[in-house]
Amino acid sequence: MLESLSDKFRKILRDVRGQGTLSESNVQDVLKEVRLALLEADVNFAIVKDFVATVKEKALGKEVLESLSPGQQFTKIVHDELTRLLGGEDAGLELKGKPAVIMMVGLQGSGKTTTTAKLALHLKKKGRNPYIVPADLFRLAAVLQLKRLAAEIKVDCFDSEGYTSPADICAEAARIAALKGYDILLVDTAGRLHIDETLMTQLKGMKEILKPSEVLFVADSMTGQDAVNTAKGFNEAIGITGVVLTKFDGDARGGAALSMRMTTGSPIKFVGTGEKVDALEVFHPGRLAGRILDMGDVLTLIEKAQGAFDEKQAQELQKKLKKDEFTLEDFKAQLQQIKKLGSIESILSMVPGFDAIKKAKDIQIDEKELSRIEAIINSMTRPERHNPAILNASRRQRIAKGSGTKVQEVNKLIKQYSDMRKMMKKFKSAGPRGIKGLFQKFM
Repeated sequence: MLESLSDKFRKILRDVRGQGTLSESNVQDVLKEVRLALLEADVNFAIVKDFVATVKEKALGKEVLESLSPGQQFTKIVHDELTRLLGGEDAGLELKGKPAVIMMVGLQGSGKTTTTAKLALHLKKKGRNPYIVPADLFRLAAVLQLKRLAAEIKVDCFDSEGYTSPADICAEAARIAALKGYDILLVDTAGRLHIDETLMTQLKGMKEILKPSEVLFVADSMTGQDAVNTAKGFNEAIGITGVVLTKFDGDARGGAALSMRMTTGSPIKFVGTGEKVDALEVFHPGRLAGRILDMGDVLTLIEKAQGAFDEKQAQELQKKLKKDEFTLEDFKAQLQQIKKLGSIESILSMVPGFDAIKKAKDIQIDEKELSRIEAIINSMTRPERHNPAILNASRRQRIAKGSGTKVQEVNKLIKQYSDMRKMMKKFKSAGPRGIKGLFQKFM
């Protein structure tokens, strides 16, 4: 998401850094490009106007004009204003009461039901004890879908079978949650194809019963400004406390994210980054601003890695590396952990400057490469994984056939593994001088 906007901002800021000094004339030219980039990203016109005016005022300030690096100062101003536009400070959940109630609202097709399960898993990982309530009786498959997802993430789900009123479901679920000691009640409500009075009346009734500490509006970020207008409508009708943007990994222009806070007054609290049930991230305005400006997002990458990699397994791997016992079995285990982080491109996009390098060198990322490597290793016998030296021509042909790949791909994997082992041995045996020499050799 936001790739097109990021490309435009990268070019704009590169041109600014090329200026020896900043003047009202060249700042005005740059801001025309900024305005156009934001409007093309489907950002609300009034918000764009305010953004450009604020950046202009700060860019023409005495501190910037007399700076030794006006380009860097201008970049900082744009970053700070983008962060403000996206909401400023991180907005966490306000969980009051026992149980604390979270109502999930939004239009049909926005991903509300899946997001309910994703949020339940997120809270479970934080040590909370959530209880899921399927209160969407309008869409027939919603209850079954939520029950299936609840079973997948091992979170208890209220049995709404036999109920004909969402209000009755909410009242009984709240009673059971308090009785059994659940600390969070997550309620999936009904949606419509558009806002209507019947839906709003129903939601108001549920809100009166539940007295939620959070009412989260779930919006499809692919719908851009329409999602912002719908959020505004929900906010005016029932009052929302936050927003969850789904399909944030899609090819959207970004107007929803950049307009939501300023238009509705409600912060974006989470973003959905994929179809899997663990693909939900806390929204950080400053980090997203950095990604738009190609500064990367190392903090999110670190957090993803901490969540995906098992500490005990990492210690065992370290011992194997020291003893030179790293096998293809271990290699496969590491690949599986890397896959938990998300797509290769999404991981690399968090590395500062990667997008610029990718564009400049026309790097093509093959997302299926890790799956092919895993298939090749799975097609090996246990002795072959532990001792690839026994892989003769006939064995390699069998492995290629079993994994649906070519012999050349099997050979490539074995060579990569062999080179990795050699490199590990060199690092193991090299002292400080030796390691320095290794780096100089490959630089």
